[in-house]
Amino acid sequence: MNAKILLAAATLGALAFSGAARADDADASQQFAIKFQGSRTQAEVMAEAAQVSAKRNIDQPGARAIAPLQSSVDVQTVRAQAIDALRLGKIPSGERSL
Repeated sequence: MNAKILLAAATLGALAFSGAARADDADASQQFAIKFQGSRTQAEVMAEAAQVSAKRNIDQPGARAIAPLQSSVDVQTVRAQAIDALRLGKIPSGERSL
């Protein structure tokens, strides 16, 4: 019997709380309704938009990559030089590189 009463009270409390939370929704939506009266016609705006899009550069930044450089040095030679430089301490590594 106590469980039924407790469940009924909790249900009524939840309904009352949800109804109170929704009471302000109707007024809050009206604050975003702004009246605006433009002075230009739709044709003027569309003509201006067409001019802007015609002048726009469609290339994305970084879209044009440079061609790879041609080298006369062999890959194995470069790797051997890098290993020697690392071994001799000419190239910092680990925490010393900071």
